[in-house]
Amino acid sequence: MPIHAQLLRHATHRPDKPALVIDGRSLSYRELASRATAIDRFLRELPRSTRRTLDLPGVEKLTALSLGNHIGFAEYFVAATALPNACAVIDPMMPAERIERILERLAPDVLVVEDDAGSSAEIGRRLGISVVTAGAEPFDLAETEGDLADDAEGIFLIGFTSGTTAEPKAYYRSREQWRRSLDRGRVVFELEDAPSTLCPGALAHGLALYAMVEALDAGATFHSIRKWDAAAVAHILSSGRVERLVAVPTHIAGIARAWAAEPALTALRDVLTAGAKLEVNGVESMRRLFPRARIREYYGASEIGFMTVSTLVGGEIDFPIDRVGQAYPGVEISIRDPDENDVGTDVPGTIFVSSDLIADGYLWGDDGQAFRVTQAGATVGDLGELDENGMLRVIGRAGGMMISGGNNVYPAEVESALKACSGVEDAVVFGLPDAYYGQRIVAVVSGEATDAKMLADHCALVLARFKIPRQFYHIASWPMTSSGKISRGQVEAAVISGVGLVLRLSA
Repeated sequence: MPIHAQLLRHATHRPDKPALVIDGRSLSYRELASRATAIDRFLRELPRSTRRTLDLPGVEKLTALSLGNHIGFAEYFVAATALPNACAVIDPMMPAERIERILERLAPDVLVVEDDAGSSAEIGRRLGISVVTAGAEPFDLAETEGDLADDAEGIFLIGFTSGTTAEPKAYYRSREQWRRSLDRGRVVFELEDAPSTLCPGALAHGLALYAMVEALDAGATFHSIRKWDAAAVAHILSSGRVERLVAVPTHIAGIARAWAAEPALTALRDVLTAGAKLEVNGVESMRRLFPRARIREYYGASEIGFMTVSTLVGGEIDFPIDRVGQAYPGVEISIRDPDENDVGTDVPGTIFVSSDLIADGYLWGDDGQAFRVTQAGATVGDLGELDENGMLRVIGRAGGMMISGGNNVYPAEVESALKACSGVEDAVVFGLPDAYYGQRIVAVVSGEATDAKMLADHCALVLARFKIPRQFYHIASWPMTSSGKISRGQVEAAVISGVGLVLRLSA
């Protein structure tokens, strides 16, 4: 990990300060450094896998973590990313068959799990991988001699993203990329005074993993919870111990519902969101919930890193709600046509980025349809447009485009219009086969809005007629992915199957 030197410095100068707090269990900076050093020594002594075929230059030991939000996650992650080692972070909530395919291809030297009887552990043992259970202390805590080195370059992290297929793609990142990102983020997000940070998302996903690392880099206390519980998160925020919240909009909406009858959460100074575009109703709800907080959002991707950042409330200039901000420091953004020519301003096209924060590439799974690097820069296939002030509007992913009545329609644009409608908390839009239109546009909404005509009339005020959904459904509770995002596939399947998860609305 690219912050070992900072971590050891914090352990020396503020040894008793909590580095992590998860469900009330605390780990100080001294304890984190000591335990990570002991684990590092333990990992180095394990035999190396004889099955590894991946080309990982400079990597001596490869550790795979298949852990939930366990206090041991930070200990093993710090140890597993010290030179000359690298760490692959696997979501334990993935289907077992996906985990097995990943472990087969990775052939890691060791697999760290939370439950020795769980599916990840069983798969690892079946594949002949050394399996270690976090918290079982298979190492000697007295053996803390040595150093957590990170002063060279090379691969330190392997992550997984589904992209345009269901099969996880394996991307990899170098220490120098994250060092640059952390150095800039310390300034951009004003972390020099180490604000205590809460991120309730899964540490196996990029948002929460990065939030944890940047908190440790700054010498802050990082708070999380073992299992998502909106009321529990709200209670943590109400304690006054947290100054900064990092979360996806769906999590924040859940906190707002759970805390609706309680006093505003006034201790927060910053709320940072990513993963989905904030809309006006969401911002207004956050303003009531966090009246003293600056509300910011960023747009990025696992393979590209930060692309833009904006301040929606609380800045010298508050950005327009329909924009995701201006380019992150060190990043250049251009909008390009299918031949990769720059189309200029106010013209939609594919978003390309030139940056020194871009991942090295994929170990496997590169289908050429999502993340790619060309002479024009890097892209994950998102579509958008820039205005004359360099503010970016994201339209959607090219693969998600619907063709209805011969017209191109992007779900994100329709969802944005619906989420600005009174009574709508969130919305998912997709196309279903239709004999006449080719695809008919379907919308599923949550919240108090349950009148299809009212929703259609609202859309007619801001959208072209061919973009207005032809069917509306209501959902009481969204099915969620482990990263805290709406499971769009499950929502679409519920509409198709007619199960009780959704209710069709009438005018």
